[in-house]
Amino acid sequence: GDLYPTHGLGPVAQCLYINRGNTFETLVSMGSKTRGLHRYAVERFGPDSPQAAETFVLSDVVTTMLRTSGGETVVVTHDTNSPRPYSRDYLIQGTLGIARKYPEPRIYLEGRSDPHRWDPVDAYLEEYDHPLWRRLEEESRGAGHGGMDFIEDYRLIDALRTGRPPDSDVYDAAMLSAVVELSGRSIARGGESLRFPDFTRGGWRNPRKLQVMTDEAS
Repeated sequence: GDLYPTHGLGPVAQCLYINRGNTFETLVSMGSKTRGLHRYAVERFGPDSPQAAETFVLSDVVTTMLRTSGGETVVVTHDTNSPRPYSRDYLIQGTLGIARKYPEPRIYLEGRSDPHRWDPVDAYLEEYDHPLWRRLEEESRGAGHGGMDFIEDYRLIDALRTGRPPDSDVYDAAMLSAVVELSGRSIARGGESLRFPDFTRGGWRNPRKLQVMTDEAS
């Protein structure tokens, strides 16, 4: 199955307000044949090595499609065994526009962008930059992952000190992590559609803002 969906899926889940009025309902997963790890083991350790004799079961490419209660679909790809440059290819498609992260950050908004032409995101980032990022940009400069590590630590410590809910809670962790188990089961059953457990016992139906998007975050 998909062994590590949380990193890529987390930001998309927040965009879709998962557990905040919306939820993942079902998923289907398919896995390709397994070749990459064996090939690496043979080339790195030799054809007669214990590593080359290992039976690898992780598909080179695992593709998972999720559907939400709100009618959105999400496609998640796990591929850590194929030769490729770094790419976390986020793409958000809405009814009035589209935005993507790689290979270069680009956006297209109907009625604002020139027809059939991507816009650089610079002007949009300047216009819509989060007040928290503006406030902490200089302080976080030089920290890991472009300052993200500093801000994530800052937000967690702030939640612990003030008692406010964290930006991501245990229900978010359970929902995202469930993709690991469900994707493996779906692949084993020939791509069968499987339902997510309701970890919140219906609590996901209550709309609530992401903490980081509230006025308190500024």
